[in-house]
Parts: sequence; structure tokens; C-alpha cells
Amino acid sequence: MIPFKPVTKRDGGRLRRYYQTCKYELCEYSLGTKLMWRDVLHPAWAEVAGCLVIRNTHNGRWVFDYPVPGPEGDEDAALAAIEADCLAQGVLPAITVVPEQKAPVLLSRYPYVHVSDIRTWRDYLYYREDLAAFAGRRYSGQRNHIKKFRKQWPDAAFRRLTAEDREAVDRFWLDYAAEFPKGDNAKAQDELRYAKRMLTLLDKPWFIAGGMFDGEKLIALSLAERCGETLIIHIEKALYSYTGVYPTLVQAFVTAFGEGCRFVNREDDAADRGLRTSKLQYGPAKLAPKYCFEPQNELLRHVPAIPELRTERLTLSALTEADIPAYNALVLDADRNRWWGYDDVGGLGGPVEERSFFEVARRDFANRLAVNFAVRLDGKLIGEAVLYNFDCRGSAELGCRIDRAYDGFGYGTEAFAAAAEWGLYQVHLSRVVAKCYKENAASYRMLSSCMRRSGEDETFFYFEKLV
Repeated sequence: MIPFKPVTKRDGGRLRRYYQTCKYELCEYSLGTKLMWRDVLHPAWAEVAGCLVIRNTHNGRWVFDYPVPGPEGDEDAALAAIEADCLAQGVLPAITVVPEQKAPVLLSRYPYVHVSDIRTWRDYLYYREDLAAFAGRRYSGQRNHIKKFRKQWPDAAFRRLTAEDREAVDRFWLDYAAEFPKGDNAKAQDELRYAKRMLTLLDKPWFIAGGMFDGEKLIALSLAERCGETLIIHIEKALYSYTGVYPTLVQAFVTAFGEGCRFVNREDDAADRGLRTSKLQYGPAKLAPKYCFEPQNELLRHVPAIPELRTERLTLSALTEADIPAYNALVLDADRNRWWGYDDVGGLGGPVEERSFFEVARRDFANRLAVNFAVRLDGKLIGEAVLYNFDCRGSAELGCRIDRAYDGFGYGTEAFAAAAEWGLYQVHLSRVVAKCYKENAASYRMLSSCMRRSGEDETFFYFEKLV
């Protein structure tokens, strides 16, 4: 499993190693977003295969950012680690806020996937030179507002904010609270609280902050972060009593700190009508999509119920209530199962009850994580074949075990071959894999008879069967 750690201020330098050169152009791929919204998204991070991997929480489930590679980063290996981590947790992976340039990678990676592109998630990206100059007819409104502001407050000046400006920032928040038009909006209040917390980080080198001053009075401020060729503006706040201060702040900030950037990202509009109207008036170059990829496996698409499979001597079908005594005996035969590779009892996470293993099998199929076939001889359960570890990329793992009383008659090979054929030609998998302990000569012979050996490590021999 990936050793994730919660994102904190102490991690800022490590995360910025990846974000400072990131070319994804989206606000989520920045340290500022992770810190500002950590109470909401609960981001956790890890370094995998030279990539930064971020896991967030959204609507009660884990979702992952697309991996951000370092100089020697392997995105494919990082994605595989995410998928393996989710399989170990018994959940399907979800890769969210995927930048447009990475969408083809995931479309080719997953045979079955649900893709969404939610309008309210999209970031507003502007050409830097547009916001720095406000040239042309479409920006006449912004130019007029700036002229009015300069006429009324001719001595107002913009400069960089540093840790020495904390008193001015504190006074600004008091003045802003007196004018704040959304004081009864809980979401807006949360955003304001997070913004205040971010402005305590003026001593950090990760962010760029600037303010407009009327004399000694701070009347507008902004905080941003450079990520690749994009200047991501996390915070823009101004006193509403200073008419025209917002476009004046935007122009001054981009002029002062946007050199070398192609785009300015002013983030999404959070479905706020006022924000959307304002951000559209600034003439975005594009509304950058953030795709959500939710891979599915073949069970979800093709298997509404566990079927019945027939071989020359056996029947493979769903477990039933009547199978519980025989199934428990099979699962609890510790000596027989020393080669099974999974601790059924430990996997329960609680005491063993009569229906425990039956309910696990039923729940796994209900969640389309696995198919447990009862292997039957003349109607009697003599073993099971389990197709599991569906990786959402066309592959699944197959295991088979037979009661000791029926060992040595080839039933395991017969059941295994039937389940593998069903997976490849009825469930539309492209690959079925299996493994056996190196000491397990019987399993090695069985797997060798119906699959191709594909590798080994210190513990296992690995096999595969392809379409």
C-alpha cells in the first residue's frame, strides 16, 4: 500500500519540487490549493516512481489527482501503484481533476470508464498579456473602471506583500469584514477563513503576494503561485467601497509577477453567479476542463449474476445457503490452505461466525469485486474458483482450491480452466493471471497445464493466459 501522509505546511518544500514545474495549468496542481482547502479535501501525499501522488477525499470517497512527475518520474508506474492501492482496499480507483492533455492517456488505459467534465469545476485561464494590458474593445469596461479608480485615488500604489505587512493585512481583514456582502453565506465564510489562514504564510517562498495601498491602508490583496508557465491566483480580495479596485489589482498583480507565464489561472467559479459573471467579463482564453475518470471493471459491465458453467465432470455456480457448512470446512482447513495465499480468517477483521465467509463472497460480488464459484461434483461443493483483483485494465487474477478428499483427480485443473475460459471469452477480459508458491509443486503442474509462465520472484511463480 502507498504510504500516504497528510499534507501540512511542513511538506511545502517537497510538494513545490513537483508543482513549480508542473504544466497541467489547473489550480489543483498547486501547493496553495492543497493547503487552503485541506480541511475540505483532506489531501494526503506520497512520492511514487518519481511522481507526486495526491489522494483527496470527495463526497466520502478517496479520489486521486493525476500523478505529477519529477525529472525522472514514471507516470505509468505511479498510476499502477494507485490502482494496486485501491485493489488492496477493495475499492475502484477514481482519478479526478485530470488535465486535458492527460485525458487520452486514461482513455487508452481503461477499457471501461465513466468520464465526466463538470462545468462548475472548470478553471478560468487567461492569457497573461491580456490581463496585463487590458487592450482592445472587449476590455473597455475594465479600462474604464481602472480610470475611475485612478481618478478618485491617484496616489494608490501596488507593491509586494511580505511578512512585515502582517499588521496591514490584519487591519485589511477587519475592514473587509465590515463590507463583506456574503456574511450569511456559510460557504463564503469558510472560504474567507481559509484565505485568512493562507495570508499568514507570507514568510514562505512558495507564494507571491501583492497589495494595493491607499496611503498606509491596504485596500486589496492577492496571493498566487507559479506552476510551470501558469500563474495561479489563489486569493483576490478587495474593499468594495473602492470602486474599480478589482481590475486595478488584477492588472497590477499580473504586470508585477506574471513575467515568463503564458496563462493566469483565476480558478473556478464554484457555481457562484456573481463570480461567473465577473470572470467571464475578463475574457478567458479558455475554461480549462477537469475530467473525472471512474474506471469500471468487466464484472460491472457484463455480469449481472453469477452464471452456471459446466465441464465434463463439474458444475461451477454461485454459492448458496445450503453450501455454508461445506464452504466453511473448505475455508477453515488451515493445513490445506497454507498455499492459498490469503488469510480468510484474518481478512474478516472480526470473529468467525457461521455465515462470515459466505457473506464476504456475496458482498464481493454485489460490489463487483470478485466472483466466487462453487465447484460442484454431482451437486456437492468440493472446492471453489475465485476470479478477483480486477484491475480495470482488462486483467483479473484466478485462484482455485479443492477439498482434500477430492485431491488428485484433476478437478482443480478442470475448474480452473473453465473459469479462465469464461473470464476471457464471456466476461471479455484480455488477460487472466495466477500465481503459486514455489514450494507448491501440485499447483505449479496445474497452472503449467493451462497457462503460460510469465515470471517469478523469491516467493511465487507467475502465470498468465491471454485472449
